[in-house]
Amino acid sequence: MASTMLRHVLFFTIAVFATSWIAQASDPDILSDFIVPANSNATDGSFFTFTGMRGVFDSPVPPNFKVTKAGLAEFPALNGQSVSFAVLQYPAGSVNPPHTHPRSAEHLFVVEGTLVVGFIDTANKLYTQTLQFGDMFVFPKGLVHFQYNADTEEPATALSAFGSANAGTVSVPPSVFATGIDDGILAKSFKTDVATIQKIKAGLGGKA
Repeated sequence: MASTMLRHVLFFTIAVFATSWIAQASDPDILSDFIVPANSNATDGSFFTFTGMRGVFDSPVPPNFKVTKAGLAEFPALNGQSVSFAVLQYPAGSVNPPHTHPRSAEHLFVVEGTLVVGFIDTANKLYTQTLQFGDMFVFPKGLVHFQYNADTEEPATALSAFGSANAGTVSVPPSVFATGIDDGILAKSFKTDVATIQKIKAGLGGKA
């Protein structure tokens, strides 16, 4: 009897901790309508207004892939609202390299040009699609994904929505090759030699 009760107590405790961990893996629920930073004052609609996107669509095409974010760091009113936004601009032939968003899925909407997009699931299966103007695509939370403007002449633009005020971005190339991981470890991991790893690091401006 005591043994059975102990197992139930242990199971309940583990379940509580597991549920708590899962809840903390995304934006937590808040107990108020919104959150105002200590150094701010939400006296009118200006606190809930973000103007950082003004001029984005009127500016010249950037020379390289560019992201303009409206996340928690840029827009404090998003704190606790579980939402953020970004404008992604792709010059002809540019790529948004493989990366992940650990705290949110990404809902991408193509508003100019075409994009080749894809993600890899945990079984290492690639899902890819060529998107046209007006198409949408969802990248599941935490999975490695990319976008590529294969058009060599025309730019592309997309809008991305996230289910977190702070979705986070882990870009694979610099995370692997520009953070000081030992060359020998990388050479063994990628089944190549140290010289090749050092060339890749040099190209990314990493620590050789």
